[in-house]
Amino acid sequence: MEEWHPVVQAFVATLFTWGVTALGAALVFVRKDLGTRFLDTSLGFAGGVMLAASVWSLLLPALALSHQPRWLPVSIGFLAGGLALRLVDHLLPHLHSNLSTPEGLPTHWSRSVLLVLAIALHNIPEGLAVGVAFGAAALHQGTLNGAIALAVGIGLQNFPEGMAVAFPLRREGLSARKCFYWGQLSGAVEPLAGMLGAALVLAMQPILPYALAFAAGAMVFVVVEEVIPASQSNQHHDLATLGLMLGFTTMMALDVALSP
Repeated sequence: MEEWHPVVQAFVATLFTWGVTALGAALVFVRKDLGTRFLDTSLGFAGGVMLAASVWSLLLPALALSHQPRWLPVSIGFLAGGLALRLVDHLLPHLHSNLSTPEGLPTHWSRSVLLVLAIALHNIPEGLAVGVAFGAAALHQGTLNGAIALAVGIGLQNFPEGMAVAFPLRREGLSARKCFYWGQLSGAVEPLAGMLGAALVLAMQPILPYALAFAAGAMVFVVVEEVIPASQSNQHHDLATLGLMLGFTTMMALDVALSP
């Protein structure tokens, strides 16, 4: 993988994360419903992975690459990432599985499309983060192992995201095949976002600290605004919280174990 172009590396890595999304959605062929207890714990795990990735894989490397004052580029990038996701969240029509009212601009799109767009909104910053990490590794401002660890972590938390689209649709009576189709489709944005992230970093090396922090800010916005509330919506608060802690620990361990 070392001899591949960074954009190709990012593409292959995000194909993997998309594939794990599809794997989570494929559980609809086995079960019609996994129960809210399992889904809430899994969503908590996903949120924990994203939070840990934001710190160990993105913010800490961004700080290490920043010039004095080191906090300034990271602060700008982090806040810009959150504001960008807030704007997309405000404009893009989407529907979370734990809500009955769509968010974003008014639309007549189907519930299936709106559910897919909600998870796709999560996956944009995740794909960007993976792409930026591979771009940083190519510029010797990060490690290939660190980028791979991030991709593996994002893949792990994509598993419940695939389920989060497929199973609510299955409970509404859609066929398993259609539920799988919509569930895996939510991860299709990641390869595009990953290639974009790597290409931008390679073209504009000075923005690397900002890009890393931007991806972190976008992911933290998604976790706090959407993933955690969804995991806590069915009264399984303790399980969802423990899932978050397990996810955070898993991602932290991956990053540290695979970094030199």
